[in-house]
Amino acid sequence: SYNWHFEVDKKDTQKIFQVPDFVGDACKAIASRVRGAVAGHSFDAFHKASAELIRTAVFGLDPETNEPRNRLVFSSNNLVITNIDIQSVEPVDQRTRDALQKSVQLAIEITTKSQEAAARHEAERREQEARGRLERQKIMDEAEAEKARKSLLELQAQSATVEASGQATAEARAKAAAAAIEGEAAVKQAQLQADANRIRAQAELEQTRARQDADISHQKALNELEISKAQDLSEIDAAKFKDIVDAIGADTIASIAQAGPEMQAKLLQGLGLKGFLITDGNSPINLFNTAG
Repeated sequence: SYNWHFEVDKKDTQKIFQVPDFVGDACKAIASRVRGAVAGHSFDAFHKASAELIRTAVFGLDPETNEPRNRLVFSSNNLVITNIDIQSVEPVDQRTRDALQKSVQLAIEITTKSQEAAARHEAERREQEARGRLERQKIMDEAEAEKARKSLLELQAQSATVEASGQATAEARAKAAAAAIEGEAAVKQAQLQADANRIRAQAELEQTRARQDADISHQKALNELEISKAQDLSEIDAAKFKDIVDAIGADTIASIAQAGPEMQAKLLQGLGLKGFLITDGNSPINLFNTAG
């Protein structure tokens, strides 16, 4: 079958009616083209590419693209063939038809077997690819599992290291804190001991100062008593001497001064004196010369 139409020229519309049996003439022309193309090929070559050979024979090749054209124009009546649908190819000769039928059946069987073999090969290939992908995925999964296990072991090692480091750090900090506490306690104890020693020394100093003050006061009191006693004794002696002098009288004293040594000794002994010195109170006396 084929598609066709007329290209109408408005200036010459009667041209399309110049061929009374344009369908028969078109079929004859197309059949002639097909027979000429088929005659130049073997049966097997025509059978394998019949559709392409028929289209090429009907429409011809474009010299620029070397591809079959898409239309055939009959210039006698402007008939245009645009498409050919090849429904079947049947030889006229019976023997050729039988041979073609066998060839078609054989080709169908070969094609079917080829397709089955190709399908089987494709299935095996896909199975092999699937098995390969499965094995590769299995290897990749095992590699990922090994990598994850390695990461887990590394994390466990890091955790153990951090734990050990943290324990060591905690122990070091605890020891440092204990040493700091002991140092502070020792410093505090030393400060308290120093304060105690200072308080003790200050107390001893205060006691010594109080004792010294007491001794000084006591000695001062004794000295004052001695002075008072000496003053009292001196006043008593002076009063006694005055009384003796008053009792003896000035004349007796003058006689003693004029008497000899033996007589002075007796008079002094009688007066209770060891010696005497008479002066007028105006001239200085050298006591070193009178010590004998």
